Amino acid sequence: MFIFRSLGPAVSRVSPIEAVRAGLGALVGLGLTGLFLLSPGADLEMGLYLVAPFGATSVLLFAVPNSPLAQPWSAIVGNTVAALVGVAVCMTVADPVLRIALAVGLAITATILCRALHPPAGAVAMTAALNPEAIAKLGFWFALAPVAVGTCALVVLATIYARITGRHYPFRQFDDPSNSQTEDRNPSERLGLSEEELAGILERYQHSFNLGVEDLARLIGAAELQAATHVTAPLTAKDVMSSSLITVGPEAALGEVADLFKKHRFTSLPVVGNDEKFLGVIFQMHLIGQAREEALRLKRGFFSTLNRLLEPKTEMPVTAGDIMAVAGPRVTTSSPLGVLLPMMAIEDVDAVPVLEHGRIVGIVTRTDLIAALARAAVRSG
Repeated sequence: MFIFRSLGPAVSRVSPIEAVRAGLGALVGLGLTGLFLLSPGADLEMGLYLVAPFGATSVLLFAVPNSPLAQPWSAIVGNTVAALVGVAVCMTVADPVLRIALAVGLAITATILCRALHPPAGAVAMTAALNPEAIAKLGFWFALAPVAVGTCALVVLATIYARITGRHYPFRQFDDPSNSQTEDRNPSERLGLSEEELAGILERYQHSFNLGVEDLARLIGAAELQAATHVTAPLTAKDVMSSSLITVGPEAALGEVADLFKKHRFTSLPVVGNDEKFLGVIFQMHLIGQAREEALRLKRGFFSTLNRLLEPKTEMPVTAGDIMAVAGPRVTTSSPLGVLLPMMAIEDVDAVPVLEHGRIVGIVTRTDLIAALARAAVRSG
């Protein structure tokens, strides 16, 4: 039974949306790269054509962009170095079997020494070794075009596609600023471990090619957050939420919203429709942003302001429904605190609505969460 289980999938389940995102990215990336390399037609003299290893590179760049093997240095340098090795072997070794094996083996060694291991690089070296006629025409130019040029194009397109689809590529390094654009690391990644110590852990367990230092920091931080939920078990959102809510309707004027924020010192204000149906939430930043936008409009010059004052008021007033956030995390009363912790620690959420059958019954703020964790710590101590 154990043998059959070991033959099953080793990759955790992925959502269909992520699968489509990755496949569409590869389609777009290879399509645009092909238009660039093949326009106006395949130029076998200059090397402007697609090669099969670009398909494997696309899998890494668009499906697993966080992998150390998919980063720009690994992709560009790895493919290019492998191409140089493959061409050199192809020009010096006549026996085809020895030529292919030697090209791939030397390419793996060279890319590891260059800290640029990239699995498709083995296929790049093999492609050169399998095509002595083409290599005889192109020589070492093969490493520049199509290999280096095509890989660069894929990396650029992967970067753009990641930004459009809300992913991070290239994956940020260990010493990059936090999400708040300061020199501090994100709270969940403040582990008390240096980059050298984390790199040492990866090397000790021979996972340097599978995980980056940043990946390891994120995973340790997430594990610590999950472990913290064991202290609070079996608390749920219902146990810690604020249930005496002040809400507004979508038609509420911004003046009314501002007064409620000031009076109750809220950081968030739910917006509800008929029968307390949850529609969205207004955070202080939404109100501040709207005020700043209005102030900028009033600074556009004397004549512009004068015209606005003299013209009939045709603009509709901005209301709560216009500035509320409708997309965001939400939980039910039975959601454990383990769900709330990463939302507020990693996703930078100030408050999470608690819903039952589409109606808001409470809200969990960071203050609620901190108080619950403090009480749990005292009880366990």
